[in-house]
Amino acid sequence: MAHQSLYLLFLVVLSSISGHVIQVEARHLLDTTLPDLPIGLPKPELPTLPMPNLPLPQPGLPTLPMPNLPLPQPGLPTLPMPNLPLTQPGLPTLPMPNLPLPQLPNPQMPPLPKPELPLPMPELPKPQLPLPQLPIPLPPLPSP
Repeated sequence: MAHQSLYLLFLVVLSSISGHVIQVEARHLLDTTLPDLPIGLPKPELPTLPMPNLPLPQPGLPTLPMPNLPLPQPGLPTLPMPNLPLTQPGLPTLPMPNLPLPQLPNPQMPPLPKPELPLPMPELPKPQLPLPQLPIPLPPLPSP
């Protein structure tokens, strides 16, 4: 476990040193002076070449000979009519089977007892509550 931490510390120190070395080398490159070059460099002489006399093509589309092909006349081809038997459209009729009707049992509901209601309820007296008194009198209503 201790060896791993030492290897990690060694890696961190080595990477920081290599970063400083690259910065120092770059600074030395900036400090070096360039050699003095003459301002006017001699221009090389180009040899003169003879101009070839080639025929230039004329601009435009090339002409092609038209082939003499028989062109079909526009129209619909005639198709022979098929001889089909004439039938009435619709669903086929199927014979109706004679099945006996099922007899459903007639369910009998048991008679329900009638609930006995108590005699009429006595009326309770309504309490008389006093009307609230407003602390501020209401303004008079406008006449129509």
